[in-house]
Order: sequence, then structure tokens, then C-alpha cells
Amino acid sequence: MSTTNEPLGHVALRPATVADAAAIAAIYNHEVEHTTATFDLVPRTLAEQEDWIAARTGAFSAIVAVNAEGEVLGFGALSPYKERAAYRTSVEDSVYVDRSLSRRGIGRLLLTALLEVARESGFHAVFARIEASGAASRALHEACGFRLVGVEVEVGRKFNRWLDVAVMQCLL
Repeated sequence: MSTTNEPLGHVALRPATVADAAAIAAIYNHEVEHTTATFDLVPRTLAEQEDWIAARTGAFSAIVAVNAEGEVLGFGALSPYKERAAYRTSVEDSVYVDRSLSRRGIGRLLLTALLEVARESGFHAVFARIEASGAASRALHEACGFRLVGVEVEVGRKFNRWLDVAVMQCLL
């Protein structure tokens, strides 16, 4: 996979399959081990990632961005926002891109597709919960129509520091 800022060429989106589990786990586990993009503290095993993909259906299916060779460049998914029934019209998005390919439009492609899935599935609101110092993720969401609706202060702890969460929302 290229690590320069050269054009990527053709990038396609498709539903994730269990065969993508290793590539998705590699992208996600980098974030777990090295960044605050996720509040998970323990990397996912291949079996856990396979189970995560297999359990996702319908509007909550995971999607992947792949290059012409079929390599997974990033992935995204919608998840229920909260368990209580009144929240069923709201969802939360997750988007992760291979760090060597950041700022190349893959995240925007994935997030735009997730917003369309949410719209087509009849959801009213999409939320993003972003570690507050995550400027790139916040900018991506803002560019896709999200607005900051609040900040949860010191709600997580990772790498021996307290972390805030910026809550962003897009009404469909």
C-alpha cells in the first residue's frame, strides 16, 4: 500500500465480509494501541473482528473502502445510538482509515455513504462521538454536515490522561 500523498486511483465501497476481518482489525488495532480515536484499550483478536462483522446486518452492516487490488483502505459502520426505544431513530457512526492514507478522501467517502444508508433506512439523526482533540475527525464530520452539540468532559482515560468527547450531530 502506498504511503505517499499520490492519488489513490479507483476506490470502491462495498459491504464488509468476514474475509476483510484481518485488514479491518489491523486498521482498528493501530488506533487502539497508538491513538485516542477509540477508547478501546485492548486490541481485537481476529476471531472478535470476524464476530463483529458477522453480527452486523441491514443498516448496521459494515462497509469497506477498497482499492483496485481489493485492499481494504478503511471501514465504517452505523450502530444503534442508545438502547431505549425512543432513541431508535438515531444512530452513531464510526469511520476508520489506514493512517498511511489519511487526508486522501477515504474518510469522506465512507462517511457520506453511511449518511446515505442512514437516510435510506429512515433514521433521523446521526451522532459522532469523537475524542475532543481529534481535529481531523471533527473537521471531516463538520464538512459532511455535522455540528458540535456538546462536549463530555473527562469521560475516558487512556495513555494515563483524561479525555473529553466531542458530540457531533447531523440531522437527516
